Formats: sequence, C-alpha cells, structure tokens
Amino acid sequence: MVTGGAGGLGSATVRHLAEVGMQVLIFDRDGDRAGELAKELVANGSGVSVLAVGGDTTSDEDAAAAIDSAQSLGVLSLLVNVAGGATGGGRTVARDGRPHDKAVFAGTLDMNVLGTFNMSRLVAAAIAANEPDEQGQRGVIVNTASIAGLEGQAGQLAYATAKAAILGMTLPMARDLAALGIRVCAIAPGTMGTPIMLSVREELKEQLVKNIMFPKRMGRPEEFALLVESIATNPYLNGENIRLDGALRFAPK
Repeated sequence: MVTGGAGGLGSATVRHLAEVGMQVLIFDRDGDRAGELAKELVANGSGVSVLAVGGDTTSDEDAAAAIDSAQSLGVLSLLVNVAGGATGGGRTVARDGRPHDKAVFAGTLDMNVLGTFNMSRLVAAAIAANEPDEQGQRGVIVNTASIAGLEGQAGQLAYATAKAAILGMTLPMARDLAALGIRVCAIAPGTMGTPIMLSVREELKEQLVKNIMFPKRMGRPEEFALLVESIATNPYLNGENIRLDGALRFAPK
C-alpha cells in the first residue's frame, strides 16, 4: 500500500513497485487521480494488479477500506506512507508582528504526523497476522519525512516540526514492532523534482539546486522509489532515517 500514491513521489513509487512485480494498492485523497493511475498500470499488461482507494489517512474508516482492498490483492506486507504536505508556512512571529497561525500548524501536523501514525498502527496490526518468512519477517513500513525535519529553514516551522516528528517515530516504532517481525525506516528527501517543483520559475530552480553537492540537480522521484525498494528488500535495514539529498544541507533561510 502506498498512501499519497497519486502524487509526485507516491506515483513514482507505485510505478516502480508494480514494475518489479508487486501488487499495489494506491490510497490517496484524490481518488479520481489514483484510479486513473491504477487503470494505466493495469492496462500496461505487466500482469500485476493495481487498485485505488480514495480517502483520508486520518480516518479509521477510510484506512480500513484501504486495508481490505490491499488484502484482496494478496498478503499485505509493505506500507509506504508518502501522504503529507503543508497547509501553509510562516515564522513563529512574522515580520509584521503577527504570531504563527495555530490552525495552520495543527493542520500540518494532522496531515503528516497523525496520518502517518494512523496508517502505521492500523496496517501494522494487519501485517501482524501474516505468516512470518524464514527470517521471521512479516512486513515493512517506510515513512516519508524530509531533511527539513533535521535542519528546517526560517518560515518552515510547521512543516519542519511535522517531519521531525515522523523521524522521531522511526526508532520507537521499530522497537515496538520488532517482536512482530515488522521493520520500520523513514526516508528524508531533500529537494525532489516532483511535477510541482519542476513547474517553478527557472530562477527559483537555480536557487533550489545551488547548495546540492552532487549530482547537481534535484532528486528524481524514481530515486526515491529505488530507496523504498532497497528498504523493503534488505532485511537488515531497520530503525533508520535515511537522507536522500545529494549531500544538500539547508541554509538557515
């Protein structure tokens, strides 16, 4: 299951997992776009099954429907939480003296932290019923954070806090789920070349790439998907927050 599977990083992950032979459930609040992606991949004739469910990651009812659909494809053993985003930015106190909007802060936490936690707890409970493999593994959870969670810039308070919380989940969740044979890692991407990021004006693109060491470009969504596959298939990767950023370190502003 890929939450946010109709978006930039999510859709690249869905495509890649289908290419390597996995059956995939796309769970996205944009059910129409998720459905279009599922139809496209099934029409490719690759032989894999791809289904789409529209819904909200913070809703237990929507999550249950997504889990049921995923289990109809086979054994649910991989959750990739990509759903997230921001409901707005802002400094703790703006230059005009206004304090940060509390609703924006809470909304960003809900979208990222609560959604990731909710899907992780519910899908982990479903995975726990799987038969373990020869190494005792039942499944894997891959969460999506950001390097903003490690070195957030001015004006990124809400988003940086949300992504830091996702990074903070990794080790305790891995420890919680170890007895069930479920591994947990998180990916902290830097500046990724999603359709939204590639649509910005050229001067802004140059600024975004300036501090990336090598390769001197935005990351490709396909590279995010490759890391998801690596985490899923490497049994000794557990409890790790993995940067994917071309050695980028955010400047304060």
